[in-house]
Amino acid sequence: ALAEPLRFVDCGSKDGSIQEVNVSPCPTQPCLLHKGTSYSINVTFDSKIESQGSKARVYGEMLHVDIPFPIPEPDGCKSGIQCPIQKGHSYSYLNKLPVKSEYPSIKLIVKWELVDDQDQMLFCWKIPVQITS
Repeated sequence: ALAEPLRFVDCGSKDGSIQEVNVSPCPTQPCLLHKGTSYSINVTFDSKIESQGSKARVYGEMLHVDIPFPIPEPDGCKSGIQCPIQKGHSYSYLNKLPVKSEYPSIKLIVKWELVDDQDQMLFCWKIPVQITS
């Protein structure tokens, strides 16, 4: 499955700038997320700051409410990012989004944040998805 760069909304990347967001497999948008499947996430971003570490937070946004989405590895430094993060460097963040069978079949917004040591956003992006069986 070829990963195409996705159209995404930047939701406040302050300490970094997003170059590209890939979700695979997602041939068309909104991404159809099948229950019981794991999706690959790849975010290319440039850092504007230095940071020892980074931590991801993922939410499903429904009716303007953020519901935390558990991901297996929240540590950005174990997700393709060479830490410590250097100012002016480009990074590829790689992770998995597991879609559990018990999730409801609904349309929602996935919001993915990566924060630095100061709890500031290295990146924050949102994409619409449809969870389906």
